Amino acid sequence: MDRYLHGHAEPVVASHAARTVESSAAYLLPRLRPGLRVLDVGCGPGSITLDLARRVSPGEVVGVDASAQVVAQARSAAREAGDERTTFEVADAMALPWADDSFDVVHAHQVLQHVTDPVGLLREMARVTRPGGLVAARDADYEAMTWAPAHPGLTSWLELYRTAARGTGAEPDAGRHLLGWCHSAGLTDVAATASVWCYADEAARQWWGGQWQRRAVESGFHDEVLRQGLADEGSIAHVVEGWRAWTSSPDGWFVVVHGEVLARVPAAD
Repeated sequence: MDRYLHGHAEPVVASHAARTVESSAAYLLPRLRPGLRVLDVGCGPGSITLDLARRVSPGEVVGVDASAQVVAQARSAAREAGDERTTFEVADAMALPWADDSFDVVHAHQVLQHVTDPVGLLREMARVTRPGGLVAARDADYEAMTWAPAHPGLTSWLELYRTAARGTGAEPDAGRHLLGWCHSAGLTDVAATASVWCYADEAARQWWGGQWQRRAVESGFHDEVLRQGLADEGSIAHVVEGWRAWTSSPDGWFVVVHGEVLARVPAAD
C-alpha cells in the first residue's frame, strides 16, 4: 500500500474532522440530490461523508479508508450523530470491494495527491460509478500555496514537504494535474475548477498554524523527513518556529489552492 505522508496522529485527524461539504466539496454541492448512492474514498474520520449523507438522504452513503483507526472514529461519529444509514469500511481504494456501476457519485478529497498511481485510482473510481454518474475529486496544490509574512521556516517546510511527498512516490502538486489525470484515465467529459482555503483572521490563524506546529513534530511528516534524511530535529525546530511566527502575526495570511474535477462516466459502447 502507498505510504501516507501525514499519518494519523491526533492533530492530523482532528484537522480532517473539521472538514465539511461546504468547506471542502462546494463544487459538488449543485450535483447532490436526495436518493443518490455515494461512495466517499479516503473518508478519514468521516466528517465530509456524514455531511454528504445529510445532503442525499434518504440515499445511501459509504465511506472507505485504508486505516482501521480512522474508520473506527468515523463509525463513532456516525453513532454520535444518530446516523444509522451511513456505513464505513476498511478497504484499499485501488481495489474497491464493489461491483461495476454501483454508485451515482464517487468522491475523493485530498486523496489523489497521496497515491503512487492517481490515474489508476481514477479508473477504479470510475469503474464503480454507474454510466452517467460522477467521479469527483479535489486536491491541494502545494507549490501554489502562498502566505504572508514571509519566514524562512515556512519556506523550508514547503520544500521539505514537497520533497518528502515525492520520496514516497506521490505528487504534492496534485491539484494542477487532476484534469490531465482524468483524461489519462479515459474520462473525457470533465469540468475542472479551482477554489481556495484562506486563513486570515485570528481564529483561523490559531487553528491552521497551531495544528501545523504540532504536525511538524507529531505527524508522519516529521517521521518521513527524518527517514528520508531530508532534515534533522534542528531543521524541524526551524519549521516549527516559522509556523509559530506566522500564527502570532496579526498580518498572517495563508492560502491553499485546490484543483477540482467533476467527471461524467460515459455509457458503455
